[in-house]
Amino acid sequence: MTTVLAAGVFDLLHYGHIRYLEEAKKIGGENAKLVVIVARDETVRSLKGSDPIIPEDQRRAVIEALKVVDEVLLGFENMDLARVLLQVKPDIVVVGHDQEAIKAQVEKINKAREMNIKIVQIKQFGEDDLNSSSKIKSRIVEGARKKL
Repeated sequence: MTTVLAAGVFDLLHYGHIRYLEEAKKIGGENAKLVVIVARDETVRSLKGSDPIIPEDQRRAVIEALKVVDEVLLGFENMDLARVLLQVKPDIVVVGHDQEAIKAQVEKINKAREMNIKIVQIKQFGEDDLNSSSKIKSRIVEGARKKL
């Protein structure tokens, strides 16, 4: 069985997230196991400078409820990607179109530890302006301002 690893914040779950996870599973082939890492609240704070809207335990539960996902783990507090890779032992790591930093980290760890993990970066799905949580949050704020 091929194990595929995908990761993200998954705050305000949207169509782009669903397509990313579906594509990740498909890349693994028939009978692939999709393991998803959901970023911790503290990780989100350090990366984005603000708290996620949805707490980590709820974001994890939502991702876990998706039929395409086989297993969900919360990331490590200190963002130890090497530890995640050693724990999950994925055959393939699938990163989103906007996850250049994660891709670079996985490539570096993969090479240093001679892990032989295939890394696949998927393309953005469509040009819809609601394909990121940040854009959805902006639209909500914009709508609220119009009502004031």
